[in-house]
Amino acid sequence: MVTWIVLGLVVSALLVLALAVRPVLVRLPGLRRAAVALQRRQAEAEALRSAAEVLQERAAALQERAAVAQERMALIKVRRVR
Repeated sequence: MVTWIVLGLVVSALLVLALAVRPVLVRLPGLRRAAVALQRRQAEAEALRSAAEVLQERAAALQERAAVAQERMALIKVRRVR
C-alpha cells in the first residue's frame, strides 16, 4: 500500500515536472532561430565596423591631401601677386 502511494507521488511529481518543462522545450526552436539571426547581425555589424574604419582612414588621408593642396594654392596665389 505504501509502495503505491510513493509510486503515485513520484509519477505525479514527474508529470508536474514534464508540464513545467514543456513550454520551454516548445520555445527552443524559436530561440535557436533568434540566436542564429543575432549571430548573423553581429557578423554584419562587424563587417560594417571594418568598412567604417577603412572609410575613416581614407577620409583622414583625403583631408590631409586637401590641406596640402590648399597650401599649394596659397603659395601659387602669393607667387602670382609678386
